[in-house]
Amino acid sequence: MRVMVTGSAGFIGGHIVECLEAAGHEVVGFDVRAGEDVRDGDALDRLLPGVQAVVHQAAKVGLGVDVSDLPDYASVNMYGTAVLLAAMARHAVGRLVLASSMVVYGEGGYTCPAHGPVRPGPRVVADLDAGRFEPVCPRCGAEVASVVIGESAQADPRNAYATSKLAQEHLAANWARETGGDAVALRYHNVYGPRMPRDTPYAGVAAIFRSELAAGRAPLVFEDGRQRRDFVHVWDVARANLAALAAPAPPGTLAAFNIASGVPHTIGEMAVALAAARGGPDARVVGGYRLGDVRHIVASPERAAAVLGFRAEIGFEDGMKGFAWS
Repeated sequence: MRVMVTGSAGFIGGHIVECLEAAGHEVVGFDVRAGEDVRDGDALDRLLPGVQAVVHQAAKVGLGVDVSDLPDYASVNMYGTAVLLAAMARHAVGRLVLASSMVVYGEGGYTCPAHGPVRPGPRVVADLDAGRFEPVCPRCGAEVASVVIGESAQADPRNAYATSKLAQEHLAANWARETGGDAVALRYHNVYGPRMPRDTPYAGVAAIFRSELAAGRAPLVFEDGRQRRDFVHVWDVARANLAALAAPAPPGTLAAFNIASGVPHTIGEMAVALAAARGGPDARVVGGYRLGDVRHIVASPERAAAVLGFRAEIGFEDGMKGFAWS
C-alpha cells in the first residue's frame, strides 16, 4: 500500500515509517522539517496522487505553556487536519489513521461507593494548593476509586491540546461520513521511547525526567507522585498504526481505540525506574501541580485487541531501562 505519513520525521512518526517500510508498504513522508506543512493544500496536492491511506501524526503536542498557545494548537492541529482531509477528498484517499490521545477523556474513570460510576469535574485550585490531589465524587464529595476507562466514555478535554485532539476526531468523522472513507483514531496513552523530544516546554514527563538524570539532577515529581498513567512504548505504538491500516473498517465511520499497555504505573514509579536504570540521582517528590493536568487516567486496551489484533509487547521495566539511556 502507498501510505502518506504526516509528521514522518517526528518521534512517533519516524518509528511508524520504519514499521511500515519493514512490512513492505511504500511510504510518502510529509514533515515540517522538510518544509512541508499540513496547512499547505498545494503541498499536499503534489504528494497525495496515488496515495491509498494517510497516517496523520503531525501535530503541536504537549500540555502547553499558557493561553498564548491556543492559536497554535488551533492552527496546526485543527485547521491543519481540516486542510489535510479536504486534500484527501480531492484525491479520493479512502483511509485515515489519526493520532489521537488519552487527553480527550480528561479525568479517567472513577467509582463512588454510594453513586457508582462518576466523572469528577476539573480539580479546584484551592484543593491543589492544599495538597488535596485526589478527585472526589461530584455528587456527595466522598472518596472515589480509579477504574479503567473505555472508548465509549464521554470526552472531557481540559487543556488546549486535548481540545484540539478531540476536534481532530470530529473532523475525521465528518470526512468519513461525507466521503465514505474510513477513519481510525488511535488514542495514545503516555508514549515513551528512543528519539523522544527533550528539553522543550512541550516534552512529555518521561523525557523531562530523562533529561534531568542525564544532566546529573534528580527528577522532580509533582503532586505526591501517585498519579496513575499507562506508559506505552513507541515501537508498540508504531505496531498499532500498522494494525489499524490492515484492519477492516465500515466505510463512512470513525472508530476510536485506546493504545495502551493495560498495566498502569504511577508517575513516581516511572521516575524511580528511570533513576535506578541510570544509577541516580534519586527522584524527589516536590508537590506542585499543573492546572490543566489530570490525576488518574488508566485505559482498557481490550477493544484494540479484539478489533485490531493489537496488544503492547514491551513491558514497563524493560522499556524504561532502554529508554533511560536512549
